[in-house]
Amino acid sequence: MSIQLPPSAAPRSAYPTDVLPAALRRRLLDLTRAGTPVSAYVYDGSVAAERARELRAALPGWAAVYFAMKANSFPGVVRALAPHVDGFEVASLTELDLALEVRPPLDGTARVVAAGPAKSVPVLTALVRAGAEAINAESLLELHRISRIAVAEGVRARVALRVNPAEIPVTGSLLMGGVPSQFGVAEPDVPEVLREAVRLPGLDVVGFHVHAASGNLDADSHAAYLRWCVEWSARTAAENGVDLRHIDVGGGIGVAFEGEKPFDVARFGELAGQVEPPAGVRVLLEPGRFLAADCGWYAAEVVDVKSSYGSWFVMLRGGINHFQLPTSWDIVHNMAVLPVDRWQEGTRPAVENARVTVVGELCTPEDTLLRDVRVDRVRAGDLVVFPYAGSYGWEFAMHRFLGHPVAERHLL
Repeated sequence: MSIQLPPSAAPRSAYPTDVLPAALRRRLLDLTRAGTPVSAYVYDGSVAAERARELRAALPGWAAVYFAMKANSFPGVVRALAPHVDGFEVASLTELDLALEVRPPLDGTARVVAAGPAKSVPVLTALVRAGAEAINAESLLELHRISRIAVAEGVRARVALRVNPAEIPVTGSLLMGGVPSQFGVAEPDVPEVLREAVRLPGLDVVGFHVHAASGNLDADSHAAYLRWCVEWSARTAAENGVDLRHIDVGGGIGVAFEGEKPFDVARFGELAGQVEPPAGVRVLLEPGRFLAADCGWYAAEVVDVKSSYGSWFVMLRGGINHFQLPTSWDIVHNMAVLPVDRWQEGTRPAVENARVTVVGELCTPEDTLLRDVRVDRVRAGDLVVFPYAGSYGWEFAMHRFLGHPVAERHLL
């Protein structure tokens, strides 16, 4: 049986400590004074807000930015983003409740769009009652359920049909359509589904949702993808009698790691401005990771440092039960060491100028966060800090495996 581990970081070195903002370092050192081993996320909501402002300012007026709350649902981060995004993309009752709290419905319309391949009746009912701007419907049965709920509530629910396109003729790091998936309606089935959808009494079919991009760092190809979504939606709506008002192109803007070129927001905005949606149509983008990744850090105390058959291991109070991203996404997610000078237990294990593997507290070798990274020095009692942990960090972790305490969350 193969063990899932993140790729080797060799020949990389850990980030220098000064890559961590001074305010973050102070906050983390304050946490160490509590007397319990630190394992926590710290967020700076202003960083996410600035990222949202940058993207929103680059886009044309017909574009709207909705934060995909699955990336980070910490209330402090969501509140910081609320004034700088047009709404939220939600996928659960918990996310919907938070979105409604930070952006109450206006004129009976909640500034939310809803996703999820298997929405339950309670979720759909809550979305209809909230007046969701669009429920991204994933199947014909879901359309019937939404209609039944809406009729019982005495309203018409706004829905966008999620589509799994047969092919997207765009190069770059896009994930292409046309493969079997639980997401959306396969493109060949779209006309038949639309014929029935527009006849259902509880529905207002407003447009389409296409999400076929992931982790794209190429602004040119992402703009071409946006153009394709707009043109496809306009053509399909005209062919099937849909009054098109809404096109949701999903998220997919990537976050650059070491050695990668960041996504060029200005270039993307310039190219997006050359696209001309039909009059009265809003085009939604649903960035999640792009807005939140660099607003958060995961920090864990080094419980022990030890050598085994010539290899050094840094043992953390935490691991994939708190920060599963590096292992699950098969990426090198680098870290910094924050020295902590207090030590009261006699011998203090340490390693200097060596390659180390950073592991957690779980009883499985898969609890590995970073392999073969060179450190100047790391000691028991120091903190290991992972930047770019503001998205799919706490939300994506295995909180209950072995029953260790869940990582704390703090806002700067």
